[in-house]
Amino acid sequence: MKKSLPLYVLLLPTLILLICFTYIPMYGIIMAFKDYSPALGIWNSPWVGMKHFIQYFHSYQFGLTVKNTLYISLYSLLVGFPLPIALAILCNQMRIGMFKKFFQVTTYLPHFISTMVMCGMILIFLSPSTGLIANFLSLFGMEMPNLLSKPTLFSSVYVWSDVWQHLGWDSIIFLAALSAIDPTYYEAATMDGASRLQKIIHIDLPLIMPTAMILLILRAGSLLSVGFEKVLLLQNPLNLTGSEVISTYVYKVGMQNFQYSLSTAIGLFNTVVNVIILLLVNWLSKKLTKTSLL
Repeated sequence: MKKSLPLYVLLLPTLILLICFTYIPMYGIIMAFKDYSPALGIWNSPWVGMKHFIQYFHSYQFGLTVKNTLYISLYSLLVGFPLPIALAILCNQMRIGMFKKFFQVTTYLPHFISTMVMCGMILIFLSPSTGLIANFLSLFGMEMPNLLSKPTLFSSVYVWSDVWQHLGWDSIIFLAALSAIDPTYYEAATMDGASRLQKIIHIDLPLIMPTAMILLILRAGSLLSVGFEKVLLLQNPLNLTGSEVISTYVYKVGMQNFQYSLSTAIGLFNTVVNVIILLLVNWLSKKLTKTSLL
């Protein structure tokens, strides 16, 4: 402790913020087991046990929100997890320095666009009457369909716009893992007559697999936590059956309908399921690849 005291002092502000905004507010989860009234406060509100959980499980929105959340989350995971690995490997194979830097910068830049601006761009691009894509298709006599009015297409719009925005940024950690590979592996493979594709399959992929598994475990822990802001901004009455997820439903129940206890119960259910999925994926990763967080 004495030798590392400056480091602990440096850590202190972050630790204080973590305690104040993450751990202290956790006492509020008892609202899920009470009929919370602002006039009575959290502690004086009457206990009702599992009433609000049962209410959510028996509601029409339970199946809809869980299905949409799982579908969008799994879709995002299946598309958004392997693509950064492929992009990192592709970038790592580039030999022209200037082109490589240009390629990296152009793929990183969309990450810094705010969610609000990104949703505005999506609405402008996909507008069936005045959108950029609609005007381009009109040159060939084609009509742009209203993608955001179809519930079945909402997940694709959400996932692929998310991939475009974060693909380059998510590949950075894989690029770092690739740069840490010992060059002697490539030299030995070259001496053995290995092609570039064989080097990728037998050197790059196995050596970045531990990093990939750690990131997969972390992403699995937030499987049910679909981005609230983006979904809410792209929602409309026409696509609601395909875009209503747990986080947006919690917002509507708690902030718009003032059912604080019900919204807390739904949020707690979401968190518990996320923790269970995280532990399960961590256990599977440890069994299959000997890589885990614990």
